[in-house]
Amino acid sequence: MSDSTSRGTALLQSAFDEWPPELRALFDGTVLAAKAGFTASLVTIDMNGHARTSLLSAGELYAPDSRTLCFALWPDSRAARALHDRGQAVLTFVHDDAFYQVQLDVQPLTDDDSAAPGSLAFFAGSIDTGESQSVRYARLTNGITFELEEGRDAVLDRWERQIEHLRQAASGAAGR
Repeated sequence: MSDSTSRGTALLQSAFDEWPPELRALFDGTVLAAKAGFTASLVTIDMNGHARTSLLSAGELYAPDSRTLCFALWPDSRAARALHDRGQAVLTFVHDDAFYQVQLDVQPLTDDDSAAPGSLAFFAGSIDTGESQSVRYARLTNGITFELEEGRDAVLDRWERQIEHLRQAASGAAGR
């Protein structure tokens, strides 16, 4: 990771090509109840050049190693189709007072055509570049957040299953 401070400003910037430990812990697929509310924005560009945004929770994101992020999307979503077409995405989020933007080169982990109805499509993104930004004079307290309401336990159970599927898909991709 490289750090820099712009001269004359309080802007702090860092660049990375693998997950810093605090982000690896954020995406480790554990303690999901404590991470409920965290939201990341996954932006893809479709064949028409339109940006497609998917909001992902901690239950849909898993980092199996220091350079990879696996994630789950609905297979018929515009973002999933854009990833099949272009294989690139940007993940943005706020964590520990900083804004993060991570460029990902993405490959599918599942064959969406043979997926069971209602199942998710799994993808693995390798970090091309990552950046964080913060300023000395202000603290980012959150980006997009949410609260689980009715059915919280059912959602957390579903997240646990999704993370397990992501783990299995990621370990299968590592063996290829």
